Amino acid sequence: METTRLAALITGSGRNIGRACAKELAQAGFNIVLNGSSDKGACERVADEVRTIGTDAIIAMADIGDRSAVNEMVETALQAFGRIDALINNAAIRPASAFLDMSDDDLARVMNVNCYAAVWLSRAFLPGMVDNGWGRIINFSGMNSLQGYAGRSHVSISKHASWGLTKSLSREFGPKGVTVNMISPGTIPDEDEDIAQSIRFQALLEKNPVGRLGTTEDIAAMVGYLCSEKGGFINGQLLQVNGGVVG
Repeated sequence: METTRLAALITGSGRNIGRACAKELAQAGFNIVLNGSSDKGACERVADEVRTIGTDAIIAMADIGDRSAVNEMVETALQAFGRIDALINNAAIRPASAFLDMSDDDLARVMNVNCYAAVWLSRAFLPGMVDNGWGRIINFSGMNSLQGYAGRSHVSISKHASWGLTKSLSREFGPKGVTVNMISPGTIPDEDEDIAQSIRFQALLEKNPVGRLGTTEDIAAMVGYLCSEKGGFINGQLLQVNGGVVG
């Protein structure tokens, strides 16, 4: 079904940053394709929140590390809205594995979810964005991944590859009206975490120049800006939304 309203697909959107992004983009007028790998109930609750805001939402459950599942999700999204104008590649996995203990399958799984899914989805939706002369792709990284993740080297590998993808697509598709950026969030507690009871969070809070930890809404606000007309001159950038933490 073709619609005139803009549509966004957000991977990993049943909770936390993905949920906040869904609500932010719904408030900006986007129809939303929600994705999760296992907890459909969480996605259904977010879909209800989106519809309450006033736009439409569908759920496309899929393991984004599985190419065939991604293809089915793409088909579901296009059947529902006829277009995807903003692709938010939020979902990721960060399993612990010492480098010398890591199997080829371990590496492949992380690469598929954290990087290749963004490649597959970008290939699927970029033609429509180019035809419309407008599109937004936002990839995600993380402070530890970019600095080098001891005990999670495959995560760092995947996120550096995603950064390369971001820079390359921004140059290739920027002239065609499509911007591509990457966000690196700072420490963002999960929705159900108690910061006051966490020694780790308290230590990180004391080191943050703005005197607080980030929220999912902080990240979603940046996503919303990048997906707006006002954010259209930001392209090929890695935006660190972390309160000013360095190193």
